[in-house]
Amino acid sequence: MENKRTCLYGKHVALGALMQPFAGYDMPIQYSSIIDEHNAVRTACGVFDVSHMGEVVVTGKDALRYVNHIFTNDVNAIGAGQVLYGMMLYPDGGTVDDLLVYRMGDESFFLVINASNTDKDVAWLKDNTEGFDVKVEDVSEHFGQLAVQGPEAEKVVEEVLGLPCKELVFYTFKTLDVDGDVIILSRTGYTGEDGFEIYGNHNIINKFWDELIASGRCKPCGLGCRDTLRFEVGLPLYGNELERDISPVMAGLSMFCKLDKEEFIGKEAVAQQKSEGVGRKVVGIELEGHAVPRHGYDVVADGKVVGKVTTGYRSISTDKSVCMALVDVAYAKLGTAVEVQIRKKTFPGTVVKKRFYDKHYKK
Repeated sequence: MENKRTCLYGKHVALGALMQPFAGYDMPIQYSSIIDEHNAVRTACGVFDVSHMGEVVVTGKDALRYVNHIFTNDVNAIGAGQVLYGMMLYPDGGTVDDLLVYRMGDESFFLVINASNTDKDVAWLKDNTEGFDVKVEDVSEHFGQLAVQGPEAEKVVEEVLGLPCKELVFYTFKTLDVDGDVIILSRTGYTGEDGFEIYGNHNIINKFWDELIASGRCKPCGLGCRDTLRFEVGLPLYGNELERDISPVMAGLSMFCKLDKEEFIGKEAVAQQKSEGVGRKVVGIELEGHAVPRHGYDVVADGKVVGKVTTGYRSISTDKSVCMALVDVAYAKLGTAVEVQIRKKTFPGTVVKKRFYDKHYKK
């Protein structure tokens, strides 16, 4: 089956981007270099095409109750114009996906899901509507999405795109009319830096992309540095740090599961895991020397395999060899000595916090 293409595919090819398959799409991995683009986002401003992400609209008189049923976080805690991060879980506590929920109103919600999970997620959402007066609509084909990220993002969005955004604080959004069509502008991102995500129809996203690139104030960035940026600040990627068999409790994300909420799918499993503990946990590991740990490499201690690397890099911002890994809970304590098997050798390391670099959000 041929890979899908985002509405900006031709622009990436024209810019000479390295294109590779990702989540069923042909996506730009890098333009200049991953290091160059990573540093642009940390120090100035970069723009990502994230139009491959899935979008779902939930409407109806039971929309609030339904979203709270399928979502671990509590949407009663936010008002219109606010965003929440959380997960959808299987009844056993395994993760269907992690997602953002935008509260448009009391009877309208906008859900942003991972590209690789869109079909599975939409089926899951529709399969769990029984007893709720709601409509679940996959609108992924209508929307393109840009992420403008970095310390200069606010100025760039205001001055280059002409979109007033100063008043938005982290995890809030607004809708704007642009050329007779509605866009969503939110102060969110996946880089650990200040920034914005813009959802609009394909024409608007193409127009904004052209304006950003023409301005010279916003570097085009690929998925390569999107991964190095999110990894450094300890943000999970579905398929790595969250999975069908990796629960939020194992991933260290149980603060996004509100157990004081009346109910949600997977609540009993999360409560049980929190009270009884889990067998494996996602941790950070810092290696001595320059060897680079990669996804899937074994973590070794006491002469046996005790875990696997979920994501690993030579961190661009700190110049250290670090990784996140899912390890047996006996080896999850900070300061624990472990080793990572890289080809035929093992390299010593220490369990550290998963956040290798500090976030810089506008609170």
